[in-house]
Amino acid sequence: MNYTLFDLLRLIGSLAFFLFGMKLMSESLQKVAGDKMRSILGAMTSNRFKGIVTGVLITAIIQSSSATTVMVVSFVNAGLLSLVQSIGVIMGANIGTTVTAWLISLLGFKVDISAFALPLIGLSLPLVFSKQAKRRSVGELIVGFAMIFMGLSYLNSSVPDINSNPDILSFISNYSSSGYWSILFFLAVGTIITLVLQSSSASMALTLVMCYNGWIGFDMAVAMVLGQNIGTTITANLAALVANATAKQAAMAHLLFNVFGVILAMVFFRPFENLVLGIMNAFDMNLPNTLNGQSIQQANAAMPLALSIYHTVFNIINTLLLVWFVKPMAQLVKRIIRTHEEDDIIFKLNYINTGLLNFDELSALQARKEIDVFMHRTKKMYQMVKDMLQESKLKNLDKTFARVEKYEEIADRMDEEIVTFLTQITRSDVSKKTASQASAMIKLVSRVESISDSCYLMAQIIMGAKSKKKPFNKEMNHNIEKMFESLDKVIDKVENALTEKALPIYPDTERNFRDRINEEIEELNFEHLKDIKKGSYKYKVGILYCDFFSEQGVLADHCYHALKYIDELNNA
Repeated sequence: MNYTLFDLLRLIGSLAFFLFGMKLMSESLQKVAGDKMRSILGAMTSNRFKGIVTGVLITAIIQSSSATTVMVVSFVNAGLLSLVQSIGVIMGANIGTTVTAWLISLLGFKVDISAFALPLIGLSLPLVFSKQAKRRSVGELIVGFAMIFMGLSYLNSSVPDINSNPDILSFISNYSSSGYWSILFFLAVGTIITLVLQSSSASMALTLVMCYNGWIGFDMAVAMVLGQNIGTTITANLAALVANATAKQAAMAHLLFNVFGVILAMVFFRPFENLVLGIMNAFDMNLPNTLNGQSIQQANAAMPLALSIYHTVFNIINTLLLVWFVKPMAQLVKRIIRTHEEDDIIFKLNYINTGLLNFDELSALQARKEIDVFMHRTKKMYQMVKDMLQESKLKNLDKTFARVEKYEEIADRMDEEIVTFLTQITRSDVSKKTASQASAMIKLVSRVESISDSCYLMAQIIMGAKSKKKPFNKEMNHNIEKMFESLDKVIDKVENALTEKALPIYPDTERNFRDRINEEIEELNFEHLKDIKKGSYKYKVGILYCDFFSEQGVLADHCYHALKYIDELNNA
């Protein structure tokens, strides 16, 4: 066989070229239309069927089911999608990924698109070097598209010619003539290739090229496609390793969905194959004697199309069967990956829906309830900061700080969503009182979010002090804890004032309380400067200490303004 190491490297390089084109096109598409896709994903998942359509559309656009599922996992991690919603999108992503196979089977082997690839790259050159990010992304998108078909052309020319190298067929026949064991073998091959390439689309392209050049028969190609459906789930599961429990559950649902489909296809392997043959014959392609292995050489041109049909039919049937079992599937993955109390911190609005177009007088009440939840979460974040101050083990400190970071992300998202909702109320046809309440709540939400910001900053200071082995001394801790005692009262008052509408607020009293805290801060600052001069502690520790009690004063100020806006809300 005249197939050298250089030829093998050409084959690997062609695959790498194809992969890079796929990666470039996918990433640039996400840059060009990323925000729009995110809004579509967030809006079109109110039920499982809309979720499926959304998954199909997004995956067809970005040409990567892995990218879609990773995006879904990140959205579940942020609380933008529920577990049930995410399963619908994942089902759609499996159907959407079949578009790649159709593009290649219909165009890649019949139309020499690679001939237009270099002119396309030439036309996109001014865009690629543009200073404007949007234009640059469009240019990269065109280059990526051209590279995909150039890579496919290189792949096609790099594989060994079967006619001049018959030994290759005999090599493959050693693994393709053992009945069901051969099917399992190529199932494993498809899984491994997809794991390595991290792209089911690229793995499918490689399988289609192998079919087209007669490397493998239809049966073995089908087994590889089934393996790709398992291999593609690894990307989402890797992305979920650092995510919360609900995101891990979404990734696991993707794995279970695909594994179930593969098991079903393996049990009914021949009926599935005959179904594809029937579809091919229905379009008068007359391929029953070529796809069953009797005449592989004659079937080369038809195999990619048949494989594309199989891939699509498999994913559609699997989705149609399991779409009715989304909730049971969600319950199953919840049992496999259990959540513990406070371990699964997600963003979720309980009372309002920012997608509503019509508003009435009850909208303000819904928003107020949501702000109650927001403040309750912020208070929990505040308590975590106090716990961090007392924690001596760095491992536990890291864990608590990670939760504080998560709560900060949630606070930012809640601020954005609630203010968006309230702004829509002020612009809608509601009473003057409701509009006034909405305006007061916008200011209130901003202050609650600022309280969470202060908590996060204090947590960062504690991490900086303890991780760099510059902890506060006993006197510093005593002063900070004394300040916390004062802050506890004002934090509690903000939460209670929100929960109990009838609770009276006395602005003058609260202002005096705020002023007393500021006086305490000034005293601490004065003592701090004296201690620095005396050399009671190192300057770097002193900076962290000063930053900390100063931020306590800022937090007290935010609480004062929050109470003022609650008073404004109650009197609107």
